[in-house]
Amino acid sequence: MRTWWEKAFVLCLLLVAPTCGRAQERPGVFTDPAHAGPDFGIQGEYLGDVSVESNLLHWGAQVTALGQKRFHLTLFSGGLPGQGWQPGDRKMEADGTSGEDGTRFQVESWHASITQGLLTLSGPDQSQLGTLKRIERKSSTLGSTPPPGAIVLFDGRTAEAFTNGKIVMQDLLAADVASRRTFGDHRLHVEFRVPFKPEARGQGRGNSGVYLQNRYELQILDSFGFETGYDACGGIYSIAAPSINMSFPPLTWQTYDIDFTAARFNHEGKKQRNARVTIRHNAVVIHENLELPHGTPGRAAEGPLPDVLYLQGHGDPVVFRHIWILPQ
Repeated sequence: MRTWWEKAFVLCLLLVAPTCGRAQERPGVFTDPAHAGPDFGIQGEYLGDVSVESNLLHWGAQVTALGQKRFHLTLFSGGLPGQGWQPGDRKMEADGTSGEDGTRFQVESWHASITQGLLTLSGPDQSQLGTLKRIERKSSTLGSTPPPGAIVLFDGRTAEAFTNGKIVMQDLLAADVASRRTFGDHRLHVEFRVPFKPEARGQGRGNSGVYLQNRYELQILDSFGFETGYDACGGIYSIAAPSINMSFPPLTWQTYDIDFTAARFNHEGKKQRNARVTIRHNAVVIHENLELPHGTPGRAAEGPLPDVLYLQGHGDPVVFRHIWILPQ
C-alpha cells in the first residue's frame, strides 16, 4: 500500500506528463503552432488572381492576428512583398473580426471574407472578384550550407560556441548569448523564429536582435503586416529602416544573410571609415552596402578591435538555429 507522499508523487507525474517534451507556453505567448489557437490558422499570407475592371490581376494579402478574434488585412497589388509587390505599388488596408460566418473586412469599396483557408474578395454589388489561397512561404536560404572556411557557431547539438549558451526545445538556441570568438569583417547566416503574441503590440511582440560585432543591432521583431521603421524587423536600430518589410508570420523560420565590413581606425584610434553592411531578409535585399555612421546604444562602443556576435535577450522566447560565420 502506497504512503501519502508516494500517492502525491504519482499524482504530480500524471499532471506533468501531458506537457513533457514541449515548451511551456506563457499566457498569450505561443511557441508551438499546435497550441496557438484558431486565430493562428487565420493569420498568414494569401495569394491569388482578382478581376478588376475586366483585368485579371495578381494580388497578395497579409492577415495579422491582433487577439480576441481581431485581425488586420493588407492587400498588395501585384503579389506579396518581395514576390511581385514593391514599395510604392498599390496596397489597401482594413481591420476586421471573426464570427460564425467567417472573418470579414471592409476594404475601401471591396468586401473580404476568410473561410477554410480562402480569402474571397467581392465588389460593392457583392459580385465575386477573386479568391486568394493561404500559403506558407519559405526563405530560399533556409538550411544554407556553410561555405569552405566558415565557422559553425550552432548546429543544434551544442551551444558551447556561446557564453550563456542554452539549448531549448531539444535543438534550438535561446536568445541572450554572445559568441566566444570575436570577428572583424565577416559573412553571417542566422535563422530565427519569433513567438506568436497576438495581444502584444510594438516592441513587445517577439523582440530580439542580431548585434554585429556587439555594436550594430539588426532588429528582430514580429513585424508581420505592420509598418516598418528602424526599430522593426530588418531595421538597423537608430540608423535605417529596411527597404521592404520581408517579415514572415510568427512561428515561421526566417533568415538573415549578412555581409559586414567593419569600421576602419588609424593607429591613433580615430575612425577613418564607417562600417558597412548588406543584408538579405528571407533572401531579399533589405539593405545594400549601407553605411553605419554609429553603433547601437547600450552595447559595445565602436572601436578598432574585433568583437563578438550577440543575439539579444529581451524577455521573449525568440530562438535560433543554423548559425555560421565566414571571416573575410
